[in-house]
Amino acid sequence: MVEVTLLGIAQDGGRPQAGCTRPCCQGLSPSDAAFPVALGITDGDTNHLIEATRCLGQQLTIWGQTNIDNVFLTHAHFGHVDGLGLFGRETMNAKNVGLYISSEMEHLVDRTPQWSLMVDQGVFAPSVFHDGDVIQLSSSLTIQPLKVPHRDELSDMHAFILRGPNRSLLFLPDHDTWEETLTRHHASTIRSWLASLKVDIALVDGTFWSSDELAGRNQDKVPHPPVSQTLEMLGSRAEGDPALHFIHLNHTNPLYDPNSEASAELTRSGWGVAAQGQRFTL
Repeated sequence: MVEVTLLGIAQDGGRPQAGCTRPCCQGLSPSDAAFPVALGITDGDTNHLIEATRCLGQQLTIWGQTNIDNVFLTHAHFGHVDGLGLFGRETMNAKNVGLYISSEMEHLVDRTPQWSLMVDQGVFAPSVFHDGDVIQLSSSLTIQPLKVPHRDELSDMHAFILRGPNRSLLFLPDHDTWEETLTRHHASTIRSWLASLKVDIALVDGTFWSSDELAGRNQDKVPHPPVSQTLEMLGSRAEGDPALHFIHLNHTNPLYDPNSEASAELTRSGWGVAAQGQRFTL
């Protein structure tokens, strides 16, 4: 059996976010906290982690695992990689953990002293993947990287398709715009793209409900397709559609509040917000 555990649903800064004095981050109980997005995949006795966040200790508790055999990284933005150091001698003292990364990410690892030292020390054993590769991890599990447009100051960005014995899951925590992503993958609509990928579950970028949350910041500098736009493009869920859940929520996103109008609109559409700790059997 292949089981996927969602280890966080927040954007890189988590919730509450450091330095935020707005009501969205004030007076939160521990149960309101959200960790940066990551996935734990258990395939028999083997465990794979997608994204290495600074909250790895808490996320291993959610997952119920202590050992990690392989780490996959989508891209280099800080919330997705700032937990790599936890595998080193100062904390986990891990050995020979497979590190699946793109060629651009490999160049960044080579240029980053802390990470390159960990490779030299045998903490990580890097494996480079390319867009569209099918990585056979076992007879029950494959992972396929798909390149998608996203801010590439440090590295490129890849979504992942996980295929188990019975179901498949798309993990797309970040991308710039639906127009760019669909154009790259020769699709005219979100539905047609998901159908072409043959996925049963889609965990997709839900960073902002709308650009109004940016409080004067230029959306071109923080590009993510707003959930409201995604819903407009999708319409209501119909029979045969995959189960689509929004992840990577910024701390300002009203979808954290189940009583908000945004949450009500999402519920009416038939789509959903993923829950931290949610499990999917593939």
